[in-house]
Amino acid sequence: MKHKFWNIRPATVALLVVSALFTVLTAFLSLPLFYVELAIWLVTAAFSVGFLLHKQKRLNRMMKQLVRRLDVHEKEVLSSSPLALVCVSAAGEIVWMNRLFSKNVPGAEHSVGASVDTILGNVPFAELRETRQADVRLGKRCYTVTLDSVSDENGVYYLLYYWDDTDLKLLAEEYVDSRPVVLSITIDNMDELFQYSRDSGRAQAVGQVEKLLEDWIGTTSGILRKCDNYRYMAVVEQRDLQKMIDDRFSILKTVRSLQVNAISGFTLSIGVGAGEDFRSSEVQALQAAEMALGRGGDQVAIRTETGYDFYGGRTQGAARRTKVRTRVVANAIRELLDTCRTVIVMGHRYSDLDSLGSGLALAHTLRLYGKEAYVAVNRKTSLAPELLSRYEEAGLGDMIVDEATAKQHIDEHTLLIVTDTHCPALLEFEALYRAVKNVVVIDHHLKMVNHIDDAVIFYHEPAASSASEMVAELLPYLIDGCQPEKLDAEALLAGIILDTRSFVMRAGARTFEAAAYLRRLGADTISVKKLSAVSMEQYYVKSDIIAHAEPYRNTVIAPCVEVGSPTVRVAAAQAADELLSVKGTDASFTLFADGEKVNISARSYGRFNVQLIMEALGGGGHMTMAAAQIPDTTVEQAVLRLKEEIDRQTADL
Repeated sequence: MKHKFWNIRPATVALLVVSALFTVLTAFLSLPLFYVELAIWLVTAAFSVGFLLHKQKRLNRMMKQLVRRLDVHEKEVLSSSPLALVCVSAAGEIVWMNRLFSKNVPGAEHSVGASVDTILGNVPFAELRETRQADVRLGKRCYTVTLDSVSDENGVYYLLYYWDDTDLKLLAEEYVDSRPVVLSITIDNMDELFQYSRDSGRAQAVGQVEKLLEDWIGTTSGILRKCDNYRYMAVVEQRDLQKMIDDRFSILKTVRSLQVNAISGFTLSIGVGAGEDFRSSEVQALQAAEMALGRGGDQVAIRTETGYDFYGGRTQGAARRTKVRTRVVANAIRELLDTCRTVIVMGHRYSDLDSLGSGLALAHTLRLYGKEAYVAVNRKTSLAPELLSRYEEAGLGDMIVDEATAKQHIDEHTLLIVTDTHCPALLEFEALYRAVKNVVVIDHHLKMVNHIDDAVIFYHEPAASSASEMVAELLPYLIDGCQPEKLDAEALLAGIILDTRSFVMRAGARTFEAAAYLRRLGADTISVKKLSAVSMEQYYVKSDIIAHAEPYRNTVIAPCVEVGSPTVRVAAAQAADELLSVKGTDASFTLFADGEKVNISARSYGRFNVQLIMEALGGGGHMTMAAAQIPDTTVEQAVLRLKEEIDRQTADL
């Protein structure tokens, strides 16, 4: 229909009334003029009434034609259906509705002639025409709207059937909102904070933390129970979990700000599981809690259908390392070595001094004690070519193999030891991992969601400074009388120095103990320093990256303008380290293009968690050292994405 008579009828009547008043007023001024105006008004009124009647008849005729084109069932629906029904034109104009619709649907009384969007809530009419069915909420009522179409000579019209299923949908919503959710809560650093304090102080602190947890759970419909010294189990409803998510789990910040007897820094690790029943929810909660602790603690991990969602993670993780565990792991690895003929050691892609140093030292030491051991590495992409050259000059070139050669040594009695990573996608040669049955992981990075989950031994110590430190501690227990050679000691020390940035970052007491042990084995610090020496070209590239650095929100972002330089990867990492020395800088980021993807190196001193930033961009690492690769993008686009993520993370602080 081209004209909306239902819209012009009120206006027409109003104009006729106003013009009649003016005509009457004219009688007091001039009778001849009054008669002329009266005649004009009568003609206009007659035409307007006739026009409106004509349009009304046309509408009635259109509706009759519409009814004639419907089948018997649909005619019955139009005449006496208990369903709310509305007819809409192809342009989305409401042309008719039955009495039930106008009576029961909120806002329907004056909807004739209006857009159909006014009675579809947030569902676009174009979407409804495609799906033919939609859930609509109008006021406090819920409807399932189905659409049918009818054609006549005037075009296509749509019939919308409104099924009032409010009670059913509210019941379904209540079912979802009331589903049980299990929370596994752990005070993850109580032993470290009160290591040298009295038990009374520890009890007082636990009591205050428990009070905060009780108040937090008390705002919900759930319950809280203590499982052991520092672990609690809570059961809440799904609606309560959503409120916690909206609040960004403020309990983490509340507990972190607690101070007891001048001691502060309490942190929680919370795992959340929402399975089909209580048993599966508890299992998922415990798995999520383990993931939260493996990532350093002070955070919440929520188990989802696709993986995990994380909240928090703003502080350094508490160290929970004991040499007892190191000895137990070494004994377990030794038992595996007794059943395996060949050992292949492999690190991550773009192997650095830590990944390669720990692997070479471990493989060479195993060779010294009678095992057939190899290191699988891609020489072309390795970032530690000087270390490879030293082992080759020592006559150990046959120990360093590529992917094809390593596959020739694989059988059912082969053991694969992965160092400095625990993610299959980051391995030097992922195909080797898939081909080997027995896998051991030795890594210190914060636990990632897509980690190696089928390892026979998963030796994961996020509190360790480096994989080289972990290997240095393992070797004395791994083989009786084990004594690594000077070359191996220097390789391990180089890895420790790299990941601690010369004992500045993540260097604990165990780190210095490992370094002292390696020094006693003859590791020469000057020789180790030469392993990280840079070429003049690399120095120029690093300087150029630093020159293009720009500050952003207490961070520094430095995109590399050099394209195709073979040394840019190492230079970018070194530039990120140096940019941290800029006053007022909490974190530094360097970016460079590598084909169609962009690599990002991130560094911080711990106040800013770069691991969260890189993980959001598809990477990972530590709170102080992380990296990411963004595919199918440019450096400029990557910088914008990085800034957006920095904005999001800083907004949560």
